[in-house]
Amino acid sequence: MALSIASPGKATVSSPSQYLTFELGDEMFAVGTLNVREIIEYGPITSVPLLPPSIRGVINLRGAAVPVLDLGVRFRGERTVQTSRTCFVILEVQANAGGKPVGIIVDAVSEVLEIADQDIEPSLNFGTDVRADFLLGIGKLESGFVLLLDIGRVLSLEQVDVLATLDPLLPSTA
Repeated sequence: MALSIASPGKATVSSPSQYLTFELGDEMFAVGTLNVREIIEYGPITSVPLLPPSIRGVINLRGAAVPVLDLGVRFRGERTVQTSRTCFVILEVQANAGGKPVGIIVDAVSEVLEIADQDIEPSLNFGTDVRADFLLGIGKLESGFVLLLDIGRVLSLEQVDVLATLDPLLPSTA
């Protein structure tokens, strides 16, 4: 989210926003760093019955059960294959009662980049497996492009409701 400074009758000045970039398949994605809580090594995922297919289960994060979303399933219908670089990115997602940690499985985390507003194009509806409404836009980099995810839209309303009700249903993972 860009910081805007506006005064009556004056143009809005916008500073570059920071994004955490990561790989998923052959594509480069990014999420705003304000949504990122931490990056952790890939580890065991506990299955929970009756979850949507793109929610693989939960992980134990310092005694708390954190749901994990497989973006490969959500975008392409294919599970993300674990490699030595696969990891979880823990994001803060808005649910009914406020912020909720949610993990996403990514092939590899790349770097944190600053992308200015003028270097972000509206999302296109072709050339990618990702629906255009899942994107904030496409960031132009010297080395190519990065798809800027709107993580709130990536999770359907049904999934957000499921995530909001998971905590009381889960057995203790401590």
